[in-house]
Amino acid sequence: MDEPETALVILSFLQADYKSANYRDELASLEQEVTQGIDLNGCTGASLDDGCLETDGLRSTGITFRLRGVEFQRLAAAQQVAEELKDIADQLEHRLLAEATQNLRRNLLISTSDKWQDHLSREVSRVMMQSVTLKECAQEHITLALTLALVKGVCEQTPQLLRNLFTTTLHYIVHSRTR
Repeated sequence: MDEPETALVILSFLQADYKSANYRDELASLEQEVTQGIDLNGCTGASLDDGCLETDGLRSTGITFRLRGVEFQRLAAAQQVAEELKDIADQLEHRLLAEATQNLRRNLLISTSDKWQDHLSREVSRVMMQSVTLKECAQEHITLALTLALVKGVCEQTPQLLRNLFTTTLHYIVHSRTR
């Protein structure tokens, strides 16, 4: 996946099953910014009233990519990858994930943003060493699911971190694939 596709996967993952209105508002703002910078094959930020579909093909409320164009394979693929990563994240131990989320949030709040990638990397590595192994999943997929689950957990608790943590996560994932 290239950087725009990775951004779509991250955004799709973050959009699933949220509860906070503040988080929803931050997601809406971030979605608009991210999708404006990506060629979505004729897709625009149209409203649902214009006959637009969400990435999963449903017409429901919430933060979603909106399409006018016919082709939305890129969005559908990002949504599918995000769903698969969400399934993996759901299989991880909830206690371990909750503890890791708190650790990452605490470290981010007391650190400068230029150190966020280091904190994210350390926390993912720490949890991976303690985590259960999922037999059917590749280590890279588990790491990616864990990373996104941690980011989402922090952003749900502290929505004002969303934009910077999204950017940090995008760079972390793209650069970790090149190593």
